[in-house]
Amino acid sequence: MHNVIILGAQWGDEGKGKIVDLFSERFDIVARYQGGHNAGHTVKIGDRKFVLKLIPSGILRPGKRAVIGNGLVVDPAALVSEIETLEAAGIDVASQLRISNRAQVLFPWHRLLEKISEDRPGRVSIGTTSRGIGPCYEDKIGRRGVRIADLLERDTFPARFAALLDEKETIARAFGLAPEEDSAATLAQYADLAERIRPMVCDTVRLLNDAIRAGKSVMFEGAQGTMLDIDHGTYPFVTSSSATAGGACTGTGVPPTSIHATVGVSKAYVTRVGAGPFPTEALDQAGDHIRVRGNEFGSVTGRPRRCGWFDAPLLRYTAMVNGFDSLVVTKLDVLDELDRIPVCVAYRRGKSEVTEMPPTIREMEHLEPVYECLPGWQTSTFGIGRYADLPARARDYLNFMEKHTGVEIGGISTGPERNQTIVRPGSRFQQLFQP
Repeated sequence: MHNVIILGAQWGDEGKGKIVDLFSERFDIVARYQGGHNAGHTVKIGDRKFVLKLIPSGILRPGKRAVIGNGLVVDPAALVSEIETLEAAGIDVASQLRISNRAQVLFPWHRLLEKISEDRPGRVSIGTTSRGIGPCYEDKIGRRGVRIADLLERDTFPARFAALLDEKETIARAFGLAPEEDSAATLAQYADLAERIRPMVCDTVRLLNDAIRAGKSVMFEGAQGTMLDIDHGTYPFVTSSSATAGGACTGTGVPPTSIHATVGVSKAYVTRVGAGPFPTEALDQAGDHIRVRGNEFGSVTGRPRRCGWFDAPLLRYTAMVNGFDSLVVTKLDVLDELDRIPVCVAYRRGKSEVTEMPPTIREMEHLEPVYECLPGWQTSTFGIGRYADLPARARDYLNFMEKHTGVEIGGISTGPERNQTIVRPGSRFQQLFQP
C-alpha cells in the first residue's frame, strides 16, 4: 500500500475533507501536518454533517488512527470541544486519536495579538480568521513557544505560562489595550485541558515511522491550499504554515523517501476567502451564481467566499510545487446550469504573456487572464458515479482542464456524499487507492 499526501491545489476549501474521508478506509493512519483550527474540513455521511477543524477526517472511520502532527498549532479548548462533539456522535476518539507532543500550544493572547495586527493603522488587512494562528506560529519560529510536551509538565508549565503572558501583556499595553485575561483562571483552565488530552499525547514522529516500517499505510492530510503556503503562496495574503507537500515531511517527521505520491484537490472553478489577488475572480452575476449554488461560505467562519473561473496557470504552478501524480476535481455539478464556462488558459501583462507565477502582489494584481470559453452541458451531473455517464460536454471540460494543466484528473466529485465520487478507470489515482 502507498503512503499518499492529499492537499489543496488552489486557495483552500477545495473539498479535501470528503476525499480524505472517502479513501481513509484504505489506509491505516491519517495524519494532519500543518495549520490550526482556522481550517475546516466538512464531511457529510448520510444525514449527518461533521465539521472538523483540528482532527483529521480519518477519525470518522472506526478503527483508523488519526494523528495531529508536530506541524500544527493547537488550541486545547478548541480541540477538547471537537473531541467532545465527536464522542457525542459515538466516535471512539480516545482510542483513535494521537496528538504530537511537539505541536505548539495556542493561548487566548494569540487571538488578541492577531486582532492588534489586523487592526493596526496603515496595515493592509490579510483577512485572517482571527483565531490566533499566525501569532502562535510567530512564537514557534521565535523559539519562545510552548509545546504540548511543556503543557503536560505540571511543575514547570506555570512558570513558562507566566513568562509568556507577561511578554504579551506588555505588547498589549503598548497598543493601549488593557489585558482582559484572568491569568489564574486561564492557567487553571489549561491545566485541566492538559489532563483531558494527556492520554492521547505521544511522540507521533516515532509512531508514524514505526508504523511505516511495519508495513502500514499513511495518508497525509493538508489544510488550507497551496496558494496559501507561507513560502509559495500569494504572500503576504497567506497562512503561517507550509501547506504544500513539503510540509508533510516537516510537519510529521516522516522522510520524503517514505512518501509515494501526492494528490491535489481542486474545484471545477476557484474560490478564495479573505483578501489578496485573485486573477479569475468573477465580480458579476456568474460569481454570485457559483457562490449560491456551491454554498460557498466558510465551514469555520461562515464568511462568503470569493468565486471565479478555473485557473489553469495557477494549477500548473501548484502542480510543479507539489509534484501532483493526480488531481481530484470537486463540485463539478455546481457548473451544471451554465451555458458557457470560461477557463483561464494564460496570463498577460500588457502585450506580454506571463510564464511564471509573479512573486509580488503588485505584479499579480496587474495580470490579465486569457480565457477560452467552453460550452456548458446544462444537465445534471449530481451524484453520477461513473465517468462514462457524465455528459459529453462535461467530459470535454475535464479533458480541457487536463490538457492545460498537464495533470491527469483521476477523480471527480459530483456531490457531498461518499458514494458521489467517480474514480476514473485506468488512472494513476485508481492505482493509488484501489483496495
